[in-house]
Parts: sequence; structure tokens; C-alpha cells
Amino acid sequence: MNPSTPTVGHGFGYLDEDAKRELRRAIFKAVCIPGHQVPYASRELPIARGFGTGALQVTLALIGPEEVVKVIDQGSDDSVNAANLRRFFLATCPGVRETRRTREATLIQTRHRIPEVPLRADQILVLQVPYPDPLVVVEPNEAKRRLMHGRADYAKLWVKLYEDMVTFSEITISHRYPTRIAGHYVIDPSPIPRFDVPKLHRAACLYFFAAGREKKIYAVPPNTDAEPLTFEDVPFHVEDFTDPATGRRRACARCGSTTSFLDEFFDAAGRRVFQCSDTAYCDEMLALGGSDR
Repeated sequence: MNPSTPTVGHGFGYLDEDAKRELRRAIFKAVCIPGHQVPYASRELPIARGFGTGALQVTLALIGPEEVVKVIDQGSDDSVNAANLRRFFLATCPGVRETRRTREATLIQTRHRIPEVPLRADQILVLQVPYPDPLVVVEPNEAKRRLMHGRADYAKLWVKLYEDMVTFSEITISHRYPTRIAGHYVIDPSPIPRFDVPKLHRAACLYFFAAGREKKIYAVPPNTDAEPLTFEDVPFHVEDFTDPATGRRRACARCGSTTSFLDEFFDAAGRRVFQCSDTAYCDEMLALGGSDR
């Protein structure tokens, strides 16, 4: 990731070099201590906090002029969030190319989804994170949370999961599922669906998570264990797209995929329709004749 010569009004990648160096130090520490929340000095950017400023800063600290960038929001390349961030990268990073093809990208910034195509060792995925600490639901004091993380003391979180089981006969967390990294730290994996959590486990790529408001960065390096918290007698399960009427898994109405994460909506005729959340994957499958990978 080499900085280029400054452009008019700002350096390559918008952030000044001191800001990028400080961010890179936090990034290196996050890689060295998988799952540990590393504080950093979150900068002001021309977008509001809460719209992905943490991931944006990490991306700007990593990006180089040789990069091929992909930006997605909830799986879509064309949502307002994704389109605006993509334009920002192209305007402030001369030479950078953008793509909608997951396989072509070297640096991917995403909001709340992990692509369906398995990522490679030469790819980096940066996730936007609204709330980085999974313990915040059981312990409001940040100093106490830091001690709990350091000691790997997640008893209160286990009690929260147990209360779910007692009340609902299942763990009802649908997204932000707490996940233990490398046998120690438990992270909030961003509001990705359960369907995406297994993709973190021993993945070939490098994952970064960044929260701009909370000023925290953490990482899941390649080939790292990532295990969702679950009880021995209650296996972790992902979203079920089985049609109860037929007993078969629903397929994407557009490309026919039966393995991808599906979004549910109603078409103009009021019919219930399921379609791939990952638009790039759906386009790829459609080009291949509608077959799964």
C-alpha cells in the first residue's frame, strides 16, 4: 500500500499521512491480536458518523493506486451508501479502479454482508460496524468491559444467551452474533446475518472491522478460528430458507441459486419473491446459466 504524490487539496486517499500512519499502527496491532478492539483517533470525514466512517478510514489507510475496489451495502453494489462511498474513493484516490465483480477486487468495503464468493488470500474485506463491543448489552461500563475481554470473562454474555433459551427455546440473535476469535476475544461481527458468520472461520482473506463513533478497530486474520458462541447441546444454525409447503430450499427468483442468502420482498403483483442479497453473485450465476458455484 504505497502513498502516491499528493493531489490538489489533499493527499492520496483524502487523509493526511500522519492520520494514515496512526491508523496503520492500530491496524497492525489488530492483526497481531485477533479480535482485540484497538482504539484509534477517528478523523472527521465528509460523511456523518454512523454512515461507515470507521470502515472508510481503514480503507483509506490501506488503499494504494494499484487497488481494485468494490463497495457493497447489504449485498448490493448500487445502494446509496455503496454508490456514494465508491464515488468518494474514485475522487480522492487517483489511479484506483472500481469493480462490481467480487473476484476482481483486491479491497472490498461492505456494510452488513460478506460476499457469497469465497475470498482469496490476496483480498481484504473491511466491514462497517455500528457497535463494536458485544458486551455492551450486559455491561454498560467500558472499563469493566475491557477487563472482561482481557480475562476472557464472558459469563454475563453466556447468561444472556441462556436467558434466550429459557424464554424462547432458542437463541434469538439474528445478526451481530457474538463470535469467539482464536479461542479468546469475543467480537461483534457487524450486523451480518448468521448466514455469514461461518465465513469468518479459517478464511483465506483478512477481515477488518471498524467503528468510527466508538473509535475501535479489530481484525480476524487469515486462517484464524472464529466460533460463534453456542451451547454444546444447542448447535449454531443459520437462516432457514426452506419452503414449509414443499420441504425444499427456496431458490433465487432471478438466477435460481439455492445456496445464497436470500432477500424477501413482494413484487408489483403482490407475489412473495426471494432473490440473492449479493447482487454481484446473482449476476454471475445468471451469466453462467443460473447454476450455483
